Amino acid sequence: MSFGPLISPESLLALEVPVRLLDARAGKEIFAAGHLSGAIHADLNVSLSTASDPGFDPAKGGRHPLPAPAAWAAQLGAWGIGPETLVVAYDDASGGNGGCRLWWMLRSFGHEKVALLDGGLIAAQKAGMELTTQEPEPLEALPPYPGETWHWPMADIGEVGQFLKEPTRKVLDVRSRERWRGEVEPIDPVAGRIPGTLNLPYTDNLEAQGRYKSPAELRKQYLQLLDGTPPHRLTVHCGSGVTACHTLLALELAGMPGAALYVGSYSEWCRSGKPLGKG
Repeated sequence: MSFGPLISPESLLALEVPVRLLDARAGKEIFAAGHLSGAIHADLNVSLSTASDPGFDPAKGGRHPLPAPAAWAAQLGAWGIGPETLVVAYDDASGGNGGCRLWWMLRSFGHEKVALLDGGLIAAQKAGMELTTQEPEPLEALPPYPGETWHWPMADIGEVGQFLKEPTRKVLDVRSRERWRGEVEPIDPVAGRIPGTLNLPYTDNLEAQGRYKSPAELRKQYLQLLDGTPPHRLTVHCGSGVTACHTLLALELAGMPGAALYVGSYSEWCRSGKPLGKG
């Protein structure tokens, strides 16, 4: 069956086949305070990155580096996810707080049957889905997922620096306009941007109610932004490689796949001693 990249809460409620529901928010307290029934906690800081590992250094790979492929394969198996499992990811930020990162990680690892819950927890509750504080039932684990590497395009800090010098490429920052201009910085040690980048906040992918715009609207938006640059010559980043995945999903919806993810993003760049832009 065709599945993803989005599923509405209404469609999820009507689905007659089993799904593995993953809550991608950060923090066990947040999950414990209320989550969708049957959901497993795929903590952004613990399961979707190495941010909680001993010796973690955001100067080397940013605030949310990807786990090693072998660790990710083992984690998927522990969640009972195999190649045929239908997975639905959600968070409380319409995909911007781990949901789209989880979607990207699964797709990049070769898993096709994954969808983001469009509108996240807010839309789910409006559709009649209730939150629970009950612990999830114990899972029947599977062997490690049969994957060995990330398949979708990525760029490292050296490549991004080179791409900025190439007129046939574009680098897109999806943080807020205020952060891109260097007026505020709530997380990283210094405000600013990677010089030479474009800016289109990931929130511009959404309608007023927090669901994704239509594929046609997204296509028009990104064709205008790219101005003739093909999607495979685009690199997308944010603060730490999380909300950038929201825009990568938007490009997928728009029929414009192939852009690369800079996982380290601004959180790595601003700690590297490289020049910063403002204004």
